[in-house]
Amino acid sequence: MLNRLSTSRVAFLLAFCTLPALAEARPAHRVVRGEPGMVSAADPRAAAAGVEILRKGGSATDAAIATMLALNVVEPQSSGIGGGAFFVRHAAATGRTDTIDGREAAPKAADPRWFYRPDGTPLGHAEAIPGGRSVGVPGTIRAMALAHRSGGRLSWAALFQPAIRLARGGWTLTPRFITMTRMAPGLLDAGAAKIFLGADGTPLPAGTRVRNPAQAALFERIARAGPEAFYAGEAAKIVATVNGAARNPSRMTVADLAAYRAKDRPPVCATYRVYRVCGMGPPSSGGIAVLMILKQLERFDMAGLGPRSPVAWHLFAESSRLAYADRDLYVGDPDFVHVPVAGLLDPAYLASRSASISPERAMAHASAGTPPGAPRRLPVPAGERAGTTDLVVADRAGNVVEVTTTIESVFGSGLSVDGTMLNNELTDFDIVPEKDGFLAANRVEGGKRPRSSMAPTIVYGPDGKVRIALGAAGGSTIIAQVAKALVAVLDWKMSAQDAIGLGLVYAPGDTVVAEKGTQAEALAPALRALGQRVQVAPLGLKANAIERVNGRWAGAADPRSEGVAMRETGEVSAIVRAGEQPRPPE
Repeated sequence: MLNRLSTSRVAFLLAFCTLPALAEARPAHRVVRGEPGMVSAADPRAAAAGVEILRKGGSATDAAIATMLALNVVEPQSSGIGGGAFFVRHAAATGRTDTIDGREAAPKAADPRWFYRPDGTPLGHAEAIPGGRSVGVPGTIRAMALAHRSGGRLSWAALFQPAIRLARGGWTLTPRFITMTRMAPGLLDAGAAKIFLGADGTPLPAGTRVRNPAQAALFERIARAGPEAFYAGEAAKIVATVNGAARNPSRMTVADLAAYRAKDRPPVCATYRVYRVCGMGPPSSGGIAVLMILKQLERFDMAGLGPRSPVAWHLFAESSRLAYADRDLYVGDPDFVHVPVAGLLDPAYLASRSASISPERAMAHASAGTPPGAPRRLPVPAGERAGTTDLVVADRAGNVVEVTTTIESVFGSGLSVDGTMLNNELTDFDIVPEKDGFLAANRVEGGKRPRSSMAPTIVYGPDGKVRIALGAAGGSTIIAQVAKALVAVLDWKMSAQDAIGLGLVYAPGDTVVAEKGTQAEALAPALRALGQRVQVAPLGLKANAIERVNGRWAGAADPRSEGVAMRETGEVSAIVRAGEQPRPPE
């Protein structure tokens, strides 16, 4: 699978990895193995920022924050300080797993009919995205600060320097960025359009070098004065921007920003075979749903079936359908609604759900079950969009940080403040809050955080050591991407790189989507023969991982993306050809 490299090409790559973090290179897909520390991210310039911090003695938390900030510069369509984030961290000294909730929150003025027209009818999901009403109070900076207080080694200000240099010095637009820009015609406000579009309003060509001095200055203020430079210093600008939006104006206040706090949350953990899998709990549904998919598959011989078996993928689809049905019905912000986490992960309940899965035939309809302690809820179809990014860092001490961060849709709400895009996370709420007298767990309420599919995950081996840390981007596909990769690594003994690159069978409901252009597409006829309703379509996936193999770290980045995995030394050991699909083991 690996292509042969010329001597000059190897020399170029090695030279890139020993240059300062601002150096740029063609976004190849790099698989890097070895010690001591490692960063996997969706853009090589962001990975280089994390590596720079590791080289300076920074912790995994420090490097993750620096990588997030650099991604804000070079991948502004997907994440940034105008959005939110979830951290899942492993502390090597104690073996403890902790999680941080930096999810955006609704303004206090929000109510269950936040996305309704004056005539009393609800907005469609696409109608609700542009403008101010979809913007939640951003949580990323508060989450970074909370993480830094407990896991940082370098100064707060030091973590901003690579991103400041990128924003001020400039960076080149990539083909993926241009493709994403074309997905949001007419969305960008004047400030963002001035940076990322030509004078005629069309996307700039790939390779164009752009600068964002306003964002560099904003980062400098936050680096110097701390989070209050954003939550107080920028508050009036943010409020004026979202409340004065031409489309869907909001009713946010400066008090909403002042009141926002990131939160330590308990991780959700369960065993899968001999492994312990830990992820993010509510308000994310990702950790719960990934665990449900795995536990419902546990009674089946997935290893014996193997990755080439249509039955294995049929079972995966059936388990996914059950997990998505439950998460749609029951998961919301635990500070506002009762989420039956223990019931959803109860072994007896999962065994009963698994018993409804047949290897021979698809179930007619996957509906939510009734886990112990479950309230009656309204299921509402997921409406998440694929504007998200993921990163993983391991440091010399063995600490591991897995972060998924987002502004929701591509370029979020389309609004920007000081060169930074603002999210549209409030469209992750259920727009219609009730039906037949029952309230949706994920309805809009003032101060509430919307449900997410983000699933940053850390898996421990039987020895208690980290086996793999991974996460993904892509809206509600995130759950299936992470679960698929874990089955591939843990059952099918594939490398993290090949597991991430493996085509996805995505089943959030009664229709199964087989990822176009991958081995999953070839499975469609066999899945239909098993009773599945199958659609073949592209999915726009993106994932990152670091795994432990024979006592050494191995990094992975999705071949569909421009991502890289880079060790602290910056050395490169192999390159995966762009777009090449992994070959499942025989």
